[in-house]
Amino acid sequence: MPLHTADALILRTYKLGEADRIVVFLTGDRGKYRGVAKHARRPRSRFTGGLEPLTRARVAYFEREHRDLVRLSYIEPVCSPIVSRSADALNHVSYFAELIDEWTPEADPNHKLFRLGASVTQALVDNVPVNRLARYFEYWLLRLQGVYPSIVTCHQCGADLSHGGARVVPQEGVFVCDRCGLSDGRMDLSVDALAFLRVAGTTAPDRLTTVRLSSNSDRELATVHGRLIEVHLEKKLKSVRVMRELSPTSR
Repeated sequence: MPLHTADALILRTYKLGEADRIVVFLTGDRGKYRGVAKHARRPRSRFTGGLEPLTRARVAYFEREHRDLVRLSYIEPVCSPIVSRSADALNHVSYFAELIDEWTPEADPNHKLFRLGASVTQALVDNVPVNRLARYFEYWLLRLQGVYPSIVTCHQCGADLSHGGARVVPQEGVFVCDRCGLSDGRMDLSVDALAFLRVAGTTAPDRLTTVRLSSNSDRELATVHGRLIEVHLEKKLKSVRVMRELSPTSR
């Protein structure tokens, strides 16, 4: 029963028995695992402080052959979004973690996705504006999965989208121009929204504080990304409903 150590992102936990927890975590080198944290629900548990969603940690676990669950030995937090001063940022933590969880198969290494999640955790700690970070994260998550549409040219006629905006065809997962989308004059993504995506494609999360994103563009991207995510996952995310209920703008 070998002991493995790894850098990991904690994605979620749930109760097991009277005192234990199941921990879902993504490692940087071996993919996603589920492990038992013995006595994690006790007041003086050695896992205290390391089980919050999107916490980056150093983990050690025993893997047994023909067993789905590993056994966690320790979780040492390295960086946790819980220290963020922004309530809105904390409301997004479970959303980011759920997206990573839904898109990551068990024990399938995806170092790029791990790096994306780790960089977003650090950006939350550094108080990067959460709306920009959320749109950035959604864009890169879909892009890493190979399902983000071209933001350069219309899928139908090849027209340049940067001058007139784009309409989304969610069932096909593509962007088209005004003419091909038979638009009524309203575009799903404005020129400004597409400009944000172009910058996001070449910018690290910690530099988003200098990137402009208007409230209109933010709403456009949130709506379009929500459609694309639902189409590809074929489900609604639980964290989206919770996040909306906790958002200050919904009160």
